[in-house]
Amino acid sequence: MIFEAKHSSKKKLRLEKSKNYIKGKFKYPNETPIDYSLKALFPVITEYMKGNPNKRPREKLQVQPISKSLLTSSLDKASVTWFGHSTTLIKLDGHLILLDPIFEAYSSPFRLGGKRYSEQLSIEVEDLPEIDAVLISHDHYDHLDFQSIKKIRDKVRVFLVPLGVGSHLKRWGINSEKIVELDWWEEVEFYGIKFRCTPAKHSSGRGVFNHNSTLWCSWIIEGNHANVFFSGDSGYGPHFQEIGDKYGPFDLTLIEAGQYDNNGWWPLHMLPEETIQAHIELQGRTLLPIHWGAFTLAVHDWDEPIERVLKTARERNVVVAAPRIGETVEIVSPKVPLTPWWRVTK
Repeated sequence: MIFEAKHSSKKKLRLEKSKNYIKGKFKYPNETPIDYSLKALFPVITEYMKGNPNKRPREKLQVQPISKSLLTSSLDKASVTWFGHSTTLIKLDGHLILLDPIFEAYSSPFRLGGKRYSEQLSIEVEDLPEIDAVLISHDHYDHLDFQSIKKIRDKVRVFLVPLGVGSHLKRWGINSEKIVELDWWEEVEFYGIKFRCTPAKHSSGRGVFNHNSTLWCSWIIEGNHANVFFSGDSGYGPHFQEIGDKYGPFDLTLIEAGQYDNNGWWPLHMLPEETIQAHIELQGRTLLPIHWGAFTLAVHDWDEPIERVLKTARERNVVVAAPRIGETVEIVSPKVPLTPWWRVTK
């Protein structure tokens, strides 16, 4: 159940109509060649084998607890609550939108990548309120989790996913009427909010034989009170400038900044300095770095992403919000949280 799902004949026809679908695989237009030779990967393998004593917090990470009533109060105010890694809840125009929900203790069904840094979640899944829309960026295990989807599926009104990802959800018992699949640059409107599926430079797949058989994406969430960009997973590329020129400026950008290295992972993930550049090209007002703070998937120090982001942000006059996990932040407020809570746990 947790692994890949096969596409129906009807679904394959839909995929084949996408200009991003070439010879049975999805591709980013400006591909960066990735060297998977032993020579190129040897430094990465060596780093993994050597280990890093700072790859996790030395103590269990303390998260800010939140209640169902807090999440549903003041729904007229646009706000964001980060749950660690990429899981984020947005309140916009009186509606709740959940991004890449991962609520399990591990980011992989094989218990790879280490255990979640915190002992508890900011809120138990059963205590979550009704969710108007769940957005999925791609089908990698640390962004699309079977157990998490299973726990929340009856709370969710609609699932918005990139092409092909709906096959997983249908296999997991979600009614096809609740699933909307989009290609890059397509959009739908629910509750007066526009949801735009936009490009990302990444990959997909949940098994050995289905690499890039589903699409990956970023998302734009445009309401009356805020315009938000969510990167999903992405390497740096020209799509950020294109999205910014077409749909910017953005009140808030949620952009990946962690789980990288300078070899195998880098072309499909960003270094923190590239996160800042992407935010600038998107014409973002406030940046909230994501894809860190919950799991160890790369060899760098666990808090290195936020430190490097903040350093570059100071140099380039970028406003960064660095909330505690579970802390709710008003999107259009001039005040942003910047207390270095992560340094207490080193």
